[in-house]
Amino acid sequence: MNRDDRVFDVLFISVFAAMLGLGIVVPLLPIYAEELGASGVWIGLIFSGFAVARAIFMPIVGRVSDEAGRKKFIVFGLLAYALLSLGYVAAGSVYSLTAVRFLHGIASAMVVPIAMAYVGDLSGRGEEGALMGKFQVSLFLGLGSGPLLGGVLNDAFGFSSAFYAMAALSTLAFLVIVLFLPEAKGPSSRRRERLSIPRAFRHPGAPAVIAFTTHNSISRGLLLVFMPLYAPTISISPGEVGVILTFSIFLMAIFQVPMGRMADRGHALRMIAAGAVVSAGSLVLIPATNTFWELFMVAAANGLGSALILPALMAVTVKLGRRMGMGTSMGAYNTAMSFGMITAPLLGGLVMDLSSIRFVFILGGAAGLAAFVAVYLLTWRSLAAVEA
Repeated sequence: MNRDDRVFDVLFISVFAAMLGLGIVVPLLPIYAEELGASGVWIGLIFSGFAVARAIFMPIVGRVSDEAGRKKFIVFGLLAYALLSLGYVAAGSVYSLTAVRFLHGIASAMVVPIAMAYVGDLSGRGEEGALMGKFQVSLFLGLGSGPLLGGVLNDAFGFSSAFYAMAALSTLAFLVIVLFLPEAKGPSSRRRERLSIPRAFRHPGAPAVIAFTTHNSISRGLLLVFMPLYAPTISISPGEVGVILTFSIFLMAIFQVPMGRMADRGHALRMIAAGAVVSAGSLVLIPATNTFWELFMVAAANGLGSALILPALMAVTVKLGRRMGMGTSMGAYNTAMSFGMITAPLLGGLVMDLSSIRFVFILGGAAGLAAFVAVYLLTWRSLAAVEA
């Protein structure tokens, strides 16, 4: 096994463990917040706090990592993950829960984007989609297994057990990185065009990646945040919600590598378009579901949409990274994802308070389809230029 393979394996294992810990609390956090007295809007604020912190700090951390090296950020971020996991247990109000969630977002800004930059530096030309797709399996397997495990832990031992499990898994990831990951600067850091963060966000092709990533993130955010609140209205338990979310995310994991290879063969633009339509369109069908299996199938369709769009977007992001710095590029990509996660809970929570949980999905899906048309018409030429 060569050095690059070892680096990839260390990052894969560590990110899987960290994402498994985060995924454990996905189906439980909205319910936990509601028990603390949070309204729909405040639930949105709790989820958005995590994403706001990521959006603020990821471009900065990514840019600095291009110059100063990457390992130190991942180490500190995973250590903070472990400590903050215990903060969820201690939170006794919606205010303290929001604060813990914001700090957790700062820690997250130091882990996933920087790990992605590490892997992006390892990818050769023509294999960007395949390698990044392979790496993203660690993200989706972790996030996909987490809801199922979280539901089981909650049903068996209560809320606190899920957060203790997140702390243990984050500690494991921290130790693996400390012991086995070598420090490395991105090989492109000496050859790339040196851009400020605002200029990087305006770099040709970057606005298109940011727009489509935000679009997909809003779709996933509405599903992850509000589906656990909708499910009890049709008599679906937290454990069953975990099964539904697990399968949806596993579909994304299973298709990352083959879809990445398809993107490398020149199909990225068509994949992005098809994935955006499927992801947004599936939301409209959620209020029509009345049974476990109906909701299961709609959530699976949402996962398939993301399975199409994400490897294609990652392939384009790596190509941009060779021009502007891999940490900077991955920071922009993940910032866009965070913008979606900010928007979805806040707007969804407002709609929920003013109307109903069902209308959250109807409005979100319809708006998503309209936004796709506008974004595609405005940005496809710049996206095609990056692919060329």
